[in-house]
Amino acid sequence: MKKELAVRKRLRLQGYNYSSSGYYFLTVCVDGGHELLGGIVGDAVLCVPRVELSDIGKTVQIYLEKMNTVLEYAFLEKYVIMPNHVHLLVAVKSGTQRTASPTKAVIPRIVHGMKAVTTKQTGYSIWQRGCNDRIIRNQDEYQRISRYIEENPAKWAEDRYYK
Repeated sequence: MKKELAVRKRLRLQGYNYSSSGYYFLTVCVDGGHELLGGIVGDAVLCVPRVELSDIGKTVQIYLEKMNTVLEYAFLEKYVIMPNHVHLLVAVKSGTQRTASPTKAVIPRIVHGMKAVTTKQTGYSIWQRGCNDRIIRNQDEYQRISRYIEENPAKWAEDRYYK
């Protein structure tokens, strides 16, 4: 009897042009949830929790900070590197053309670049396949996601405290 193969979940919105102008919220996760990018230091009582980056986390930070000088059609509005994932708020500017392949669109190229840089630096891939994305639809959603990124280290500490 032939065994059915598992059907992979689609990671992108079918038929959507990920080079379209607009704002995108991306989450790129470390495979297996391993905390390879750093750790949270500070407690919510005495000081504001923040992320202390590992060497791999610093490599990701260097890539992200260079992004705005390298990318022609996108701008990194905000980001946070967490111990086992990275959140990005990316603006794609108007004038970006549709690409022949969905993987060559602006958003997948940004994610691929970050993964490639860290893989080259470490000698192996630390990342899960793909990334989670959200196409931001309005100003309220933009503000909510922006706050979420800013507050993420403190929320991480709260979650760890109550577990």
